[in-house]
Amino acid sequence: MTNRSILQSMPLALCSEEGAVPEWVQLTPEGPRLPSRDGREWLLPDPDAVVRAYQASLATGLEAPVDFEHATHVKGERGERADAVGWVKELANRGGALWGRIDWTETGRAAVAARGYRYVSPGFFFSPATRAVARLVSVGLTNLPNFALPALNRSTEPENPPMDAAVLEALGLNPTATAAEAVLAINNLKAAEALALNRAATPDPEKFVPRADHQLALNRIADYEAAEKARAEEAALAAVEAAIAEGKIAPASRDYHLATCRAEGGLERFRAFVAAQPVIAPPSDLDRKSPGAAAPGKLDAEELAVCRQLGMTPEEFAAARAAEGKE
Repeated sequence: MTNRSILQSMPLALCSEEGAVPEWVQLTPEGPRLPSRDGREWLLPDPDAVVRAYQASLATGLEAPVDFEHATHVKGERGERADAVGWVKELANRGGALWGRIDWTETGRAAVAARGYRYVSPGFFFSPATRAVARLVSVGLTNLPNFALPALNRSTEPENPPMDAAVLEALGLNPTATAAEAVLAINNLKAAEALALNRAATPDPEKFVPRADHQLALNRIADYEAAEKARAEEAALAAVEAAIAEGKIAPASRDYHLATCRAEGGLERFRAFVAAQPVIAPPSDLDRKSPGAAAPGKLDAEELAVCRQLGMTPEEFAAARAAEGKE
């Protein structure tokens, strides 16, 4: 991961003669060590690599701005106006120091010519692990240099704090990832979540059906199964009653044969059994008579009990009942 810093360098004077505005300006002291007056230190072990990184930025049309007191980072990040007073058109390694060719605006040229600003301060990305300068991002004009060499910058400009290693690990990023890369990873996660929520709200109709339609189908299946069960029960009862009426089975075995018919394929097996079964008893209506019913002219069990309570003989009771029937 790289952090942005405002390099606190030795005072690198912009011009030695009043009114002269240099095209090429020394931006850093000679490396590899870049100590500062406030105790911080950076390294410039490979200035050529920094030059190549800047050339890559130029290839994309991104030039480092030159401003007053690092306004690009101080004011710009607050949304305030931060005009550039020049642009770094080229970066070079001269004896281990970085030099920049600056295309000044009228405002910038006038400020330097009038000696309103005498020093420069480069803003750059660096590795927090090695403190090595990685890429130039801006140049500020200042009168409060921090380095012991003429590399004008402000001694109070803070560094960006390093990214939390646990956050980077949770995002699946390398320990050297930048804050911008972390923000991109977070935004990608948000986009994926939004897409997943959208898919959940509008599922594929070829794979999913609305709950109401699903429940309606289940209800129709349940109604059909209930109707089929009722028809099967009716058919089984009819077959068993017919077999009893034909004398093929005994009335006492009705429940047994009904249970057999209710089993899967049971009705077909029962019909085949009845077709092959001989008549085992002549048809009768005994199964349709009430238990204890008396023959005509005879008393049943209840009537005999009444006779005993009244002290009458069965014959007397029968005669009395016959007489009542004639009235």
